[in-house]
Amino acid sequence: MHIVIFDIGKTNKKCFVFDEDYRIVFEKNEQLPEAVDEDGVPCEDVVLLSSWVWNTFLTLLEDGRFVVSGVNVTTYGASLVYLSQKATQGPLERHFGTALPLYNYLKPFPENLKTRFFEKHGGEKKISLETASPMLGSLNSGLQLYRLKHQKPDDFQKVKYALHLPQYVASLISNEYFSDITSIGCHTMLWDFQKNDYHEWVKREGLDAKFPPQKESDSATLVPIPISVGGEYHAFYVGVGLHDSSAALIPYLASYREPFVLISTGTWSISLNPFNDTPLTLDELAQDCLCYLTFQGKPVKASRLFAGHEHEQAVKRIAAQFGVAEDFYQRVRFSESEEQEEFSGDYLAFMRQLVERQAFSTKLILTENTRRIFVDGGFSKNEVFMSLLARAFPEMEVFAAEVPQATALGAALAIHRFWNKKPPPQNLIALKRY
Repeated sequence: MHIVIFDIGKTNKKCFVFDEDYRIVFEKNEQLPEAVDEDGVPCEDVVLLSSWVWNTFLTLLEDGRFVVSGVNVTTYGASLVYLSQKATQGPLERHFGTALPLYNYLKPFPENLKTRFFEKHGGEKKISLETASPMLGSLNSGLQLYRLKHQKPDDFQKVKYALHLPQYVASLISNEYFSDITSIGCHTMLWDFQKNDYHEWVKREGLDAKFPPQKESDSATLVPIPISVGGEYHAFYVGVGLHDSSAALIPYLASYREPFVLISTGTWSISLNPFNDTPLTLDELAQDCLCYLTFQGKPVKASRLFAGHEHEQAVKRIAAQFGVAEDFYQRVRFSESEEQEEFSGDYLAFMRQLVERQAFSTKLILTENTRRIFVDGGFSKNEVFMSLLARAFPEMEVFAAEVPQATALGAALAIHRFWNKKPPPQNLIALKRY
């Protein structure tokens, strides 16, 4: 038995096939050209993406090496796909039901509309606290739908469903439409964390009517595909799709029961504490804290630092200053007692400052019973970063973690009970202690 996972990033569109032992037996990676919206802003080409997903899936069904018993999806968040009232239902045509562009979450949000929104619905501090969402403009996907209603009311009326991207991609396979808590609960301004329901402003604006019914993130639907492949009809379970940050946590939640913090590093360095469900405070919001929801609907307090971006800029500056290649930092050793090249001093000084700020950011979401810190992503392979971080938390166990394709793996684990008869393996995560 095998599961097909679509892992859709802003840049790279990936497809994986896992066997029952969670070994990757197939991998496809592609970059698709972007489209532009009506204002000329680059955005995901949703029709092209839909065709790529569907054609890739059909190819895998026809591949005699795989017995597909499950499908799930994980994608980037803060992105809505709008389906028209006349969305077609045919297995090869349903993606053409998209009514509008998939607007880019980096598209600037109008200041006058922001002012109008908060004046009507209770003020920025109140809404941000109740929805655990800092004001991030279009990164708050709820505000994207609010913008559509007030700036393009005719288009808004044509929308039957607003689907977050993971649920839209899943619907291409299942032909069923659901909402999912990992997408709704991630800095969208849609979800009231105290009432565990859509926020009152969403209901007052009538936006909740545009979202399909919610389905549990670890559930799946048995789908008989109406296409004969090799003379046989296929049936398999399809998950509802997951937000990538929530999916990346799943392998750790499956492997460890004692409280931990995961620092997921990339362009952003995001500290995630699935064992901290205390409500956000105004002070925490002001310091770039927010909340996610796990695939089981439990709050995850998180803090953010633009660490990967800052590292990239500093590396470029130091490389230009000393006339060296931009991968110079890979040769820098943590020990200052050894003789090193001239650029090492500049890099070590920068890294001390960066890790000091990382430690401050991570401490914002720690709890008294936290004893372990896991780091995955780019900085987990940076010995200077890891060594300095371990010094910053001498009372804790600090590990560099390696989880091959963590988000895809998490999406597969979320619906394990539907497609896999074996117990989940125990060695999902490789650790190196610092």
